[in-house]
Amino acid sequence: MINVPCEELTPASSAELIPLTIDRFWETIPPLWHGVKMRLRAAAAEQFGITVEQFHILRHVRKGIGSVSELAEVRQISRSAISQGVDALVEKGLLTRTQELSDRRHVLLQLTPHGCDLLNAIFDQNRTWMAAKLQSLSPAELGLLLQAMDLFKTTFTRDDL
Repeated sequence: MINVPCEELTPASSAELIPLTIDRFWETIPPLWHGVKMRLRAAAAEQFGITVEQFHILRHVRKGIGSVSELAEVRQISRSAISQGVDALVEKGLLTRTQELSDRRHVLLQLTPHGCDLLNAIFDQNRTWMAAKLQSLSPAELGLLLQAMDLFKTTFTRDDL
């Protein structure tokens, strides 16, 4: 069970709670997310033999980004740097390139079954690590985390902001 000092959570008004919440957000969420991303990257590089940039290319192709130009725009790096990463992934059998029949200048990138399996393995390994971390929490604490994440999501994705 995790103990949170009660005096930190019982100010008299929202005006007092909002600054505490903002501070706690910045103390908690970015470092946690950074740690999760670092574990994903380490698994990609150390256990699966791909670079961090190659991992990002695979991840974006899986999300539907299908060309070198789109990848360069999303990653905000040069087309030549993306092309080098794509070349290596094609050589490893993780991506395929297919020229569009209507416009031979446009090349569509797709994950191979091996590329999809590799990404699944990386993400499954990360889920296992996260599950082990969360296992020490009680059902009530897990419920609180779920509620808090739902609150963050709805608060920061509302259209009125």
